[in-house]
Amino acid sequence: MRGGPLRLGLVGAGRWGQVYIKTLERLVGFSLVRLASNNSEIKSLVHEECQISGNWQEVASADDLDGVIIATPPELHAQMVLAAIAASNPVLVEKPLTIDFDEARALLDVAEKQKAIVHVDHIHLYHPAFRAMKLLGKALGQVQSIYSVAGDWGPFRYDIPVLWDRGCHDIAMCIDILGEEPIKASVRIDENQLTEYGPGERITILLTFPSGVNANLEISNLFKKKRRSFAVQYEEQTLIYDDINKVALSRKWNSGVVENIDISKVLPLDQVLMDFATAIRRDKIDLEGLKIGIQVVNALDLCQKSM
Repeated sequence: MRGGPLRLGLVGAGRWGQVYIKTLERLVGFSLVRLASNNSEIKSLVHEECQISGNWQEVASADDLDGVIIATPPELHAQMVLAAIAASNPVLVEKPLTIDFDEARALLDVAEKQKAIVHVDHIHLYHPAFRAMKLLGKALGQVQSIYSVAGDWGPFRYDIPVLWDRGCHDIAMCIDILGEEPIKASVRIDENQLTEYGPGERITILLTFPSGVNANLEISNLFKKKRRSFAVQYEEQTLIYDDINKVALSRKWNSGVVENIDISKVLPLDQVLMDFATAIRRDKIDLEGLKIGIQVVNALDLCQKSM
């Protein structure tokens, strides 16, 4: 690794890729030096020294980078992550890791052999309020149940179902909080419509975990107003994570008393990149994010098979 700002490459400059570009421009200690995109207008968003290529392999396999970020549709993730690993480039890849469990598991086999660094951007796992929730929960005993409602109006995608696009967030949070994968899943479609922008759904996911905890997750891209409430119930209180409202973390006692909990103001994508930078500088195998990503894909596959 070279001295100075980390030299990063980015594959994909769609909606979320452009968020990465703006974040990297703002954060100290990072420099976007390579970009793979076929978007002719993207040149205006990056600095002049950033090399733009229409060939993603030139970025994923580059030997002048400290790390690679992959922000493309999920069906492309596996081959791109493999190319980066083969070039000994640490990788940060968007969620979901893949849309095929066998493909995801094969990634882990290669990453372990190469002693790679692979992070998966399940963005809520990096939110300071969620991390505080997880820490507080360790002192509250056994989780009783989990309930969440999350969604917005859109995005409407033809390339990935709502289950995989939005469900991966709440499933990742469940797995991270409980430290285990679901053993049973069922999915109910509560609403289904083709909007002028694309397909929309409101679905309910029911998960059962080995510890006996049940999770009820309602997700949709048809909500008229953005919603987020992830509630973890313990014996005497419930912790509620909500990254939309001003109060991102609160505690509700069984008596009905509610307490707001102060958290740091770090933006979650900033934390994603800072954790990635820490792993790069540590220069040791780091696959915990990849393992959670695989567990999420496995759970989504379980959900898909129940439909």
